[in-house]
Amino acid sequence: MIKTSIQNDFLDLFYADISDYQLENSNKLNLFTLKIANNSFAYGDLVELLGNKLYHFALSRTEVESLKQKDELNTLIKKSKDKLREYVEKERADPKASNGEGGELGELLLYCLLECHLNAPKILSKLEVKTSNQMYVHGADGVHLLKISDKDYQLVFGESKLHANLTQGIYQAFSSIASLLEDRKNKLNFELDLVNSQLVKEVFDDSAYQTLKKILLPSAKEDTTYMDHSFGIFLGFDLEITKDELQKSNSDFRIHIRDKIKAELEGSIASINYQIKKAEFVGYSFYVYVIPFSSLADTRIDIINQLTK
Repeated sequence: MIKTSIQNDFLDLFYADISDYQLENSNKLNLFTLKIANNSFAYGDLVELLGNKLYHFALSRTEVESLKQKDELNTLIKKSKDKLREYVEKERADPKASNGEGGELGELLLYCLLECHLNAPKILSKLEVKTSNQMYVHGADGVHLLKISDKDYQLVFGESKLHANLTQGIYQAFSSIASLLEDRKNKLNFELDLVNSQLVKEVFDDSAYQTLKKILLPSAKEDTTYMDHSFGIFLGFDLEITKDELQKSNSDFRIHIRDKIKAELEGSIASINYQIKKAEFVGYSFYVYVIPFSSLADTRIDIINQLTK
């Protein structure tokens, strides 16, 4: 089986302000707040953390393993940065992709959270496909495999939205998922074809490949495993911090800002539940992750720029 590449220590940089909150239909919500120092989010630490994990996101497991075995660590880092840079350029040049707004940060964070928190290893990263010579793909922001039990598995399709307004981000995320499900033949099935064609890049031997293929494409006759589809959602939103708030003591600021963040998310839970209860989403599982940002428009671009230097 494929193992996750992002370990639990990734979450050490975040406060777990809301953990596994039960949404409608037994779905789950998690709020992670980036650690705060000197009345500011620790963005420098986040850049360093993401930089250390970038190659797992940007490159296939077989390519990572090959470069490590050859002790070509500098090449490993350079190729991952080049891949992300090329991806960013393609995304921002296409008005249909993230509206040119730097959605790559959301995709990277969602990848890390699905691996280290949900324990669902990556099967497919859209970064690899979108920077290859294959057809340009619109659809999920990545695909992960989640083991529920020895017989039950879920293919988790990623959807990330970075929007100043949290409610608007929720609406856009679920609209994208609805579109994916509505045009199932041309979109979701194409995602599954991509998973099947890319799978060989994520395993190291034929035995593991065959095992995973049986899980991903189970036979009703054999009745050994069951595969369902689910969705991992990342929502990043803009937290306005006033001058008066910045004047608070470090301790008071931390307490105040974390309470403010929780209050804003709690005010949007009804919107998330409203979407989940829609008829087109019945039977699907949702894993929702939320991280707030200050000065989101500038911050997300700055972080990606630093990662691609």
